[in-house]
Amino acid sequence: MNRRRVAEFAGSAGLGAWAAFGLLALLVSGRHGAPLALDRTLHAWSLGHRPDVAVAVARGITMTGTGVVPYALVVLAGLLAGRGRRGRAGTVLLGILCLALGQALRYGVMALVARPRPPEQDWETLASGWSFPSGHSTTAALTAGLVLLALAVRVPHGGWIWRATVACWGGAVGLTRVFLGVHWFTDVLGGWLFAVGWLGVCGCAAARWLPVAWLPPGPGDGAEAPDRPVTTG
Repeated sequence: MNRRRVAEFAGSAGLGAWAAFGLLALLVSGRHGAPLALDRTLHAWSLGHRPDVAVAVARGITMTGTGVVPYALVVLAGLLAGRGRRGRAGTVLLGILCLALGQALRYGVMALVARPRPPEQDWETLASGWSFPSGHSTTAALTAGLVLLALAVRVPHGGWIWRATVACWGGAVGLTRVFLGVHWFTDVLGGWLFAVGWLGVCGCAAARWLPVAWLPPGPGDGAEAPDRPVTTG
């Protein structure tokens, strides 16, 4: 693994996501939290397409975006990515810190923007606090990103079914918040951008300073190739 290249990629992705998030936050604040046209369109669609089975499934998915589930997945990701007892303990701790600090930072931004939620009579699940960026969307995206990073470290080639499943779950949690009427779509989009930005910061830091001994060897790591025999004549 080229640590410098990984750090540069993570930093660039994070910087781009932060820039997009900042523009979106300014747009939302400039409108005093009023929904955009896309917000109103998707909210109206969800109100007209809510069979009982779909609502029940959406509630089940949305519940996995908060509480114990994300932290349990991050712990599993740390155990998967780490090497040796010390490495696993370290990667688990760093993963938990990344998720917890990201949630705390998101909460501060949410209080600063102070965007109202959609009308309460449209809700199909419980919700509290301000609306932007969506907490469930941010938490699920952060968790999915950490799990995907662990899979990339442990299984650099293959494992596409697991990666696709994790990515779909991370996105689905956010979409259920719109479907259940407790967030505007731009709240969810803001949560995704926030998560990518924060993961970029954490990924860049980890690539630069995480001890190599904590991680499994990647392709090309390990013992060096034997010296070629020296020939003369």
